[in-house]
Amino acid sequence: MDFDLTVEQSEIQDWVRAFVRKEIRPLEPEILRRERGGEPGLTRAELAELQRVARKAGFWGVDTPTEYGGMGLGPMMLAVVSIELGRSFVPFEFGGRADNILYAGTEEQKQRYLLPTIAGERISCFAITEPGAGSDARAIRTRAERDGTDYVLSGEKTFITNGTDADFAIVFAVTDHADRADRGVTCFLVDRELGWRSEPIATMGEWGPAALVFDRVRVPASTVLGEVGAGFALAMRWIEAGRYLLPARALGACERLLQLGIDHANTRETFGAKLAERQAIQWMIADSAVEIEALRWLVLNAAWQAETGRDARHAASIAKLYGGTKANEIVDRVLQIHGGMGYTKELPIERWYRELRLLRIYEGTDEIQRRTIARNLLKGHVRVGG
Repeated sequence: MDFDLTVEQSEIQDWVRAFVRKEIRPLEPEILRRERGGEPGLTRAELAELQRVARKAGFWGVDTPTEYGGMGLGPMMLAVVSIELGRSFVPFEFGGRADNILYAGTEEQKQRYLLPTIAGERISCFAITEPGAGSDARAIRTRAERDGTDYVLSGEKTFITNGTDADFAIVFAVTDHADRADRGVTCFLVDRELGWRSEPIATMGEWGPAALVFDRVRVPASTVLGEVGAGFALAMRWIEAGRYLLPARALGACERLLQLGIDHANTRETFGAKLAERQAIQWMIADSAVEIEALRWLVLNAAWQAETGRDARHAASIAKLYGGTKANEIVDRVLQIHGGMGYTKELPIERWYRELRLLRIYEGTDEIQRRTIARNLLKGHVRVGG
């Protein structure tokens, strides 16, 4: 297991780090000002302009196969890129990518959905979570009833990222009510113009999810993605593909936060001495540094397993569980080091505090990760030390 980067990989890392420092971090004060005033942070136009600047340097479709015009980076470099992007809370993503399961579409579907999404002409959203089916994805109730050559979709989805902006949704619905656990769920590509609507959901963070409502929305059978009844496997492919990238991005945030804590400890004086001289503060910094290094190796191990064709699901669950809990502990320590100022909106720490809390919930809660890890060990799918 060799995590050394090649010269080319190091150049990619350096470029992304410089891009974040020069193009993204300068936007942070304005983003905070807007969000505090109830405005959207980064507008679609601003995001598109940042993506255009990155594209001029060749950064387009970082995880998109080269035959579709992307960079085709593997899991290891995607993890490295995510770490660097995590150094800012500005919600930037490189352009030129699409949901991985769209590649499973027919040629007609690729022309209508995949290629325009890669080109930035269309926006998708992944719609599986429901009010009564969050972690238990098999409990979804949205129905798709066959009616001649069409299906009629009825149901509601919730906490859908991009749900407000998307012009088509990747929707999972029950088509076989007798076998919904395995072969009863089908995936559909549903244009907004067919009649579904979205309603924004207010959250404690700046993530702006939406509820989607399907009130007898009629869709042609040609909108089925993959095979009828094989939707759950597609959903798991989507969820599991980048699970290790979530703690990777949190890792970058933790590195930035820890540096904020170190800088403050080295300048703030209390009772005639720097905070950095206080053992309580030293231990907070030391514990955070140890946990950051541990998280780095968990993330890179999961990425390495995916890179080398191994089954990385267990490693990714470990990385996400540890990353979610430790990122929350680290941001809490950094806020504590800053005292009252850390609790104010003068600094971005409280912004990260709210954002990182989401990591313990979405795309698999802490409890689901523990369940998965324990089940793998108890059933012998993985061995202790193996």
